[in-house]
Amino acid sequence: MTPAIWLGAYSPGGLALPAAAPTPDQLYAPRGVFMADNRLVVADTGNHRLLIWHQFPHSDRQPADVVLGQPDFYREGPNAGGRGPERGLHLPTGVGIYEGRLFVADAWNHRVLVWNEVPQQSDVAPDYVLGQPNLSATTENRGGSVSAVGLYWPYGLAYVGGWFYITDTGNRRVLGWQGLPEPAQPPDLIMGQDSPEVGLENRGTGVAANTFRWPHAVAGNDKLLYVADAGNHRVLGWRRPVTDRSAELVLGQPDFNRASEWPYGQQGPSALRFPYALAVQDQTLAVADTANNRILLWSRLPETGCFHPAEAVIGQPNFQANGENHWQAVTRETLCWPYGLHLHQNWLAVADSGNNRVMLWQMSA
Repeated sequence: MTPAIWLGAYSPGGLALPAAAPTPDQLYAPRGVFMADNRLVVADTGNHRLLIWHQFPHSDRQPADVVLGQPDFYREGPNAGGRGPERGLHLPTGVGIYEGRLFVADAWNHRVLVWNEVPQQSDVAPDYVLGQPNLSATTENRGGSVSAVGLYWPYGLAYVGGWFYITDTGNRRVLGWQGLPEPAQPPDLIMGQDSPEVGLENRGTGVAANTFRWPHAVAGNDKLLYVADAGNHRVLGWRRPVTDRSAELVLGQPDFNRASEWPYGQQGPSALRFPYALAVQDQTLAVADTANNRILLWSRLPETGCFHPAEAVIGQPNFQANGENHWQAVTRETLCWPYGLHLHQNWLAVADSGNNRVMLWQMSA
């Protein structure tokens, strides 16, 4: 497979290094991507901004229409280059458009920002914030200890089966709301911890079917929910409805109590190494096996058991290879640390972070 569209750093046959200054068509270490009908949203993480295309891109290096988090397309820096967090971002990651609202995980400001409508113009302030008391606050856990309404390095977002999820990565938990949350609304579900006041790695007891080390992404459908537990080198899966219980599925590990980081040459079609993203469409599951520089694909959603092998791989010539850009030059087909994924209408969007680009692949119907 060859991607149809290349957005961002463009230097086929060589190193894909970004320009010294940001522009409407350059990206620096993007970590989040989302497609909605004809719209594309990218978390341009290294430039501390969000880029929006209001029509689905049709050509390489197509410039974005809107920038958020910066006063214009040509400036960068945390919190709008020092103007402040009210309109700025600090290493944004997960993005999504749900029921017409735009959400972004503003990871290093320890919050999720919400626009009630997707902005048509640049430099629009968000309407409200989750995880902080106001748009000026940026301290982890609202400046205090772990609580139900605080966040610490939130990375991923999802809206699955009427439930909104945040991977509260630094607190090693997944939060869930039945419906889209409003400011200061406590979650209806906390997965991975025994109470809202703790944020222990693997619950403080060790790797198990109900623990997380670094949960980074959520995806699923009306029947299944998956969480990419990157720090434990695995994906966990539950049949819905989901509660804070043991998972029924683990991908990437031979059982629920191991968190092996598979060495070079031993990853094959079943093992994972720092999976940071995943996506679901119909019966297709895609997992960004980030440190192996590849995307693994399953054509039927796995539900139970362990160590199910993927059926196809993108970014590597086979299941044994795992080199950054095949240990050679950058081409359209290679990957270097893919951190973000989204599937929509038979398109796969990949935030190819190490190559400073987003690649859009057209999947078979």
